[in-house]
Amino acid sequence: MKISKNMQSGLNNQILLEANASNTYLSMASWCEVTGYEGGASFFYAQSDEERTHMLKIIHYLNNMGISAKIPATKLPTSDFKSLESILKLALKNEQAVTSAIHKLVEIALKDKDHSTNVFLEWFVNEQVQEETKFETLIQKFELIGRDKIAINEIDKILASSATATAPAESV
Repeated sequence: MKISKNMQSGLNNQILLEANASNTYLSMASWCEVTGYEGGASFFYAQSDEERTHMLKIIHYLNNMGISAKIPATKLPTSDFKSLESILKLALKNEQAVTSAIHKLVEIALKDKDHSTNVFLEWFVNEQVQEETKFETLIQKFELIGRDKIAINEIDKILASSATATAPAESV
């Protein structure tokens, strides 16, 4: 089965986006760990793993279509964060960018009448709804609980429970 060069390019670009997201979350996890946010560290290490799994899904899909995936070099993620709240807001922006990229891939699949890739991408569309909702909910905790040290400690505990509540790694 063939997929268009435009779709191949888009999927390879998505591999890069997922790899960069994984590294960004890894940097966030490292900052949290050094700063004393154990829950945040666990949460963002899990997020990093999840993004890598997403990248592998796309790589395997391309390979199964007989196309060698392009494994990209990634950009150096920032490691200079101001607060736990700022990290969560940055993570939400990252997820929104990923959502936009996935939607563009769906548009290409529909234009190309590439039903197989469209079905493959449906999983990512649903995943992005969950990801954006997760980060929006976590950010709301600052308005609900507050921003003092006790509130931030509670939010860190919420992040810890979110990390442990994450389902086992998806199959790739």
